[in-house]
Amino acid sequence: MRRLIVAFGFLTRLPMPRVDSGAEDFAAAIRFYPVVGLAIGAIVAVAGWLGALVDPWTGACAALLVWIAVTGALHLDGLADLADGLGAAHGDRTRLLAVMADPHIGSFGVVAIVGQMLAKLVLLHAIGPHWPLILVPFAARMGPLLWSKLLPPLRPGGLGAAVAGAVRPRDLLGWGLLLALAAVAVPALLALPLVAVAVAAWLRRTLGGVTGDAHGAGIEIVETGLLVALAVARALA
Repeated sequence: MRRLIVAFGFLTRLPMPRVDSGAEDFAAAIRFYPVVGLAIGAIVAVAGWLGALVDPWTGACAALLVWIAVTGALHLDGLADLADGLGAAHGDRTRLLAVMADPHIGSFGVVAIVGQMLAKLVLLHAIGPHWPLILVPFAARMGPLLWSKLLPPLRPGGLGAAVAGAVRPRDLLGWGLLLALAAVAVPALLALPLVAVAVAAWLRRTLGGVTGDAHGAGIEIVETGLLVALAVARALA
């Protein structure tokens, strides 16, 4: 329970009780990221449903704003840092990591955030107040578990290094089985392994590994990919 609370406290702005925790608890909390994602998805879906009672665009906007608020824009920050690094590095990996470590946001980061928000807004409108939306944050937060096993951490003492040894084979197996069960009801979730592996390959090629910012950026990318899959499935239904 302590590590679940740590996961909620790190990934969301939801009020949580204070618990005594250490570095090991913080690292092991990654095993509960999908649970946190399910809670985020439920809150976002309810906001979208309530907003859609007024107008479809209001529903999409409500879902997006609540999505940002409940996560504290944590993953958008990672996406912006990665975009700034890639935009300024010009192939120099050392400079890329240095720019990503800079707490200031640059023009590439601003463009990435705006583009991501617009993409999510349009896709949320296309999906509408549809219950499978609940499963998007849930599935996307399985990504860090996979990336922590496939990619080496790049910053000693950072998030990527902290969680590298915390994911066990049974964690991947268990969440994989739950994803397979969820995909029976929502086949669009089958896009997750493809998108997550593609993100891993891209991070390996561009960064050579993974950092906390890369985990956050990856979650945002996977969420958008799953929203695309849901929108396409809904259009074809």
